[in-house]
Amino acid sequence: MIKKFTIIILLTAAPFAAFAQHEWTLDECVSYALDHATEVARQQIERRQSVTDYRTALLDFLPSVSAQANGQYSWGRNIDPETNLYNNVTTFNNSYSISASLPVFDGGQTWNAFRKARLARNTASTAVVQARDDKAIEVMQKFVDAVYALKSISLMRRKLADSEALLAKTRRLYELGEKSRPDVVQMESQVAEDDYNLLHQQNLARTAMIALKSAMNFPPADSLSPDCSMPVPVSLPAVAPVMDDLALSSKPAVVIAESSVEQARLNWKMQRAALMPQIYLSGGISTNFYKNLSQGQAGLAYGAQMRNNLGEYVSLTLSVPLFSPGGWRSVKRAKADYVIAKLDADDARRKLRDDAEQALADYEGYRKEVERMERKVASDSLAYRLSRRKYEEGMLSTFDIHESAQALLESSVTLLQLRMLLAIRLKLVKYYINNEPLWTLN
Repeated sequence: MIKKFTIIILLTAAPFAAFAQHEWTLDECVSYALDHATEVARQQIERRQSVTDYRTALLDFLPSVSAQANGQYSWGRNIDPETNLYNNVTTFNNSYSISASLPVFDGGQTWNAFRKARLARNTASTAVVQARDDKAIEVMQKFVDAVYALKSISLMRRKLADSEALLAKTRRLYELGEKSRPDVVQMESQVAEDDYNLLHQQNLARTAMIALKSAMNFPPADSLSPDCSMPVPVSLPAVAPVMDDLALSSKPAVVIAESSVEQARLNWKMQRAALMPQIYLSGGISTNFYKNLSQGQAGLAYGAQMRNNLGEYVSLTLSVPLFSPGGWRSVKRAKADYVIAKLDADDARRKLRDDAEQALADYEGYRKEVERMERKVASDSLAYRLSRRKYEEGMLSTFDIHESAQALLESSVTLLQLRMLLAIRLKLVKYYINNEPLWTLN
């Protein structure tokens, strides 16, 4: 019975253990971040709000209709509505009215407000894409930093294990009289140094993992294990050396900047239209009921008064702003905002082009550096093996073997870092040059 119970527990816990040991790839981390990023959620809310603003601007073309109902008891000195004479009686008045107003000419304010809302609605989706791209780039960088830190731990462990093995052999040679006490002390110092470097690298890895979880909005208490076997590019893909204007204009940052320019121009036109004459067409119907409560005599019936007092009206109103210093200041401010928006759009295009060229230059440079560093790592590895053999044969000092081992470690760490930088620069090159998305799973 106990054996069956144990088997059931193991089978139940197996899926959870497998999930806990799951290694997250770069695409999975980016996909999770895009699903849980507050920046993306905020932009999605803004997109839904822009749809509401667009519908509101569309409804502004319709007449505004209002209805009123009024009931009033009056006592003391007042005016009799039947004789238009003062009296001192208690009366009851009940009135109803419905009116509608339609702007015939408002200088284009309603039309430009509709165009501005429509443009904001169309650009809102691009803003969501921009937020997703920014978040993807951030998570990619944090992921590469975490993988680099974790892989560096493996190099540090290997270096520590090798130093400990060399220390054990040095102690044995010291017992045989082939090595001196200073040689043993020097090797102990190297082991202590490697042990410190390992601890320091583990601390850096924990910091990198915290940064990755923060970028992903991942629960801090849950475990996250990045997949350290991310592919490293070995050749530069065939891409155009410079981004063309079509690819440039399709990037979210440029689309949003150009949309801001157009919105600023429309706002400038709306502020100028506020200083122009405006014409409104209005119409409505009204009726009322009146009763003298003091005399007690029967008046006309409620329905009869409603029909007799029913009236309609149509009016055309012309409003001309003669003096509005605040309006002129608003026009000047809107014009300045329009000019600033154009400058911001130019900066956005220039920055995007510079980022694309920088990503391409970095990729080409890192690719060449990786090739040279791979040869250096191979040479340092061979030099360290030969130096270790000489050290074991008593032909090399502990200082020389330490220098050789340190050179191999530094070149290996540098190669690892260059490969990580090369991988992320490849994604950026494809994003800027080939218009490939940064995120693929969502």
